[in-house]
Amino acid sequence: MSQSLLITRRLPDRVLAAAGARFNVTLRDETKPLTPRELRAALTEFDAVLPTLGDRFDAALFAEVGKPRCGILANFGVGYNHIDAVAAKAAGVAVTNTPGAVTDATADVALTLILMTARRAGEAERILRAGRWEGWGPVQMLGTHVTGKRVGIVGMGRIGKAIARRCHFGFGMEVVFANRSTVDDPGLPARQVPLAEAMAADFVVVAVPGSPATHHLINAAAFAAMKPEGIFVNISRGDVVDEAALIAALRAGQIKGAGLDVYEFEPKVPAELIAMENVTLLPHIGTAALEVREAMGLMAVDNLVAHLEGRPLPNAV
Repeated sequence: MSQSLLITRRLPDRVLAAAGARFNVTLRDETKPLTPRELRAALTEFDAVLPTLGDRFDAALFAEVGKPRCGILANFGVGYNHIDAVAAKAAGVAVTNTPGAVTDATADVALTLILMTARRAGEAERILRAGRWEGWGPVQMLGTHVTGKRVGIVGMGRIGKAIARRCHFGFGMEVVFANRSTVDDPGLPARQVPLAEAMAADFVVVAVPGSPATHHLINAAAFAAMKPEGIFVNISRGDVVDEAALIAALRAGQIKGAGLDVYEFEPKVPAELIAMENVTLLPHIGTAALEVREAMGLMAVDNLVAHLEGRPLPNAV
């Protein structure tokens, strides 16, 4: 009899077919994260679970369940801050993720946010769609030139390096970066600097993983280091940024603008941010390309199959 697998959100058909070939799949066809009751059931009624962002398997849940039936949480996504990996291990539950598959797509969205915010693209489209465009003019919709500027990258892992390559080789930007550990080879001309110096660049992009160590890493003090013409971009995790401090910095004109794909309390987005024309807001679409989501899902299935067959897990965390 095949093992039971809970998939907590609808995935691309190709991924569902691959999972169904090896497991007895239960698909939860909803977009919201698992409820507390569903989280308990996931650990106690299934042999394996393929969860994703927002499905909060925390230490309290593992303590409540005790000895779970579930043997693996094969996370769909590289970030797994919604899973307490230490508590899972103590309960005998393996945790895996999907690194690599998301790198280029997430870096592409970082550049999308840089360009949209700098060139006021969202604001310009809203003007046009509302019928308020009166024709071309030399001082109409003046934005910030991107080419040749300095970018500060906070977090120089796979995604940070991919962003740096695009900025340097694509737009001739000078790259500085802040990272908790020393990066011996960033893969391009770049300088490692303290966080405050990275924040003082023309454009700042945050690309650190979400974890207790990075919670509110970007706070009021970090925004105070930015220049008034600086543009801030976050494609990492929402709670890496103190959202209230970001709103305060934007309101005060402490920074020029922001581009966000993630939010501290997703899917809630503060009304203050929505009302600001100098802020580009995307609904967490960093990996939203079919081939990328297929690659992520198939990587998660590979982890599940390896666990089923007793082999080393390709992407254990």
